[in-house]
Amino acid sequence: MKQLRKWSRILHRDIGYFFIGTTLIYGLSGIALNHMSDWNPNYSVQINNFTTALDLSKTPIVKDNILKLLDEVDDSKNYKKHYYPSSNQLKIFLKGGSSIMVNIRNGKGRAEYLKRRPVFYEVNYLHYNPNRIWTWFSDAFSASLILFAITSFFMVKGKKGMIGRGGIYTALGILIPLLFLIFYM
Repeated sequence: MKQLRKWSRILHRDIGYFFIGTTLIYGLSGIALNHMSDWNPNYSVQINNFTTALDLSKTPIVKDNILKLLDEVDDSKNYKKHYYPSSNQLKIFLKGGSSIMVNIRNGKGRAEYLKRRPVFYEVNYLHYNPNRIWTWFSDAFSASLILFAITSFFMVKGKKGMIGRGGIYTALGILIPLLFLIFYM
């Protein structure tokens, strides 16, 4: 048992050090993704309202007028494409995911600019497993979490270990998710 306790501490410590960065990535992105109904964790949105006198109705010169509008409101180099979602609305798509919506009857428009949130965008990107290599790495991280749980059983002995306070915390850590499933599923 002494050897098991010794190796549990060694594995727990060394694997824990190795996965500190990954733990921070999943912890931070997990909090952000839990609150997606409250905010967009990947992007901040800036709104710019404007009015234009340019003719943006479906005519052969509409693209020229769209580019003129973009030079007033944004930059014509950011133009990607446009379409008419309804008879009086024009939607213009810009590079970077931003867009502009214009009421072609009264000239009132709204530009929505998306800007990546630093740190949150990157950690959320990794949380969604962007490719096969990262999936393997995150699987190794998940396996290490299982190993952390198992090695924690053997790290401390006595009344602070599994037969005392550690056992109570373990029982609570299992009971709380079970209660949640019983009441909310």
